[in-house]
Amino acid sequence: MSDVDIWGYHPSTGHRRGTDLIGYRVEAVDGSIGKIDRHTEDVGSSYLVVDTGVWIFGRKVLLPAGTVERIDTAERKVHLDRTKDQIERAPAYDEGERVGDPEYLERFGLYYGKPHM
Repeated sequence: MSDVDIWGYHPSTGHRRGTDLIGYRVEAVDGSIGKIDRHTEDVGSSYLVVDTGVWIFGRKVLLPAGTVERIDTAERKVHLDRTKDQIERAPAYDEGERVGDPEYLERFGLYYGKPHM
């Protein structure tokens, strides 16, 4: 992973602040993983929560915004730069945890490439 902040949308993604991504389909490098259940645009801690449906037994996953490769608003799809296997092996997302807590986000940042600051 490069020095680019994992917690921000890269300029090349086509992300436009204020676009509601809830319900967009999410595509890993090697196939579909689910739909966006929640997303944030917080500076320095933007992320997506994806409901994987039956793919990994209804588990939700948290993905830092820096894993987004491209957003296709016409097709309502978000394309990631990670494989399904990388996403499946990520730390468990717990809806009961305080997602805004830097220590909680740090687990995901370390896994995906850069700690939360």
